[in-house]
Amino acid sequence: MSVIEQLVTSFQELVAQVPEILQPFIVLLAAAVPVIEGEGGTVVGILGGIHPVLAGVAAATGNFLSVLAVVTVTSRARTAVVDRRLVAVGAGTGEGRHTAPDAAPETAAVQPESKGRRRFKRWVVRFGVPGASILGPLAVPTQVTSAILVGSGTPRRWVLLWQAVAIVIWTTVATVSAWAALTYVVGVV
Repeated sequence: MSVIEQLVTSFQELVAQVPEILQPFIVLLAAAVPVIEGEGGTVVGILGGIHPVLAGVAAATGNFLSVLAVVTVTSRARTAVVDRRLVAVGAGTGEGRHTAPDAAPETAAVQPESKGRRRFKRWVVRFGVPGASILGPLAVPTQVTSAILVGSGTPRRWVLLWQAVAIVIWTTVATVSAWAALTYVVGVV
């Protein structure tokens, strides 16, 4: 038995000590972590001896739930910031409440865009939300991509739809790859 086979067998014995009903839940929680995501969660589940389909579904669910939470929080924060800017800009017409009397209302509305924001906008224009969602996990976690998209004004539903598609694609690729590697290369599973 090779060293890799021994490691996988030992890990499966460790996971077997956890009640079977909790094993997919642990994969779901692992996949909710931005660095691990669905891809890492499904690999951990398969390595632990969980059926590949169950591990993949649990991992994709955990990843999507964390993206949903990030999108909801980011959307609310963006709405609060935009509403506050609108109130501050309205100060010149007597409608604002939160602005100092001598503040210039135009300064709140006209702020130069940062270099990073301009670069991100070019990227979204070039690839669109689908491209940013599907290719984003190659560079940053899906939660970060979602926050950036929603923070820049992309509708929540559109971001959630394409993040779900990306999560399904990448988790499926990871599930099939991990299963194939363990079955045909290592000889365990």
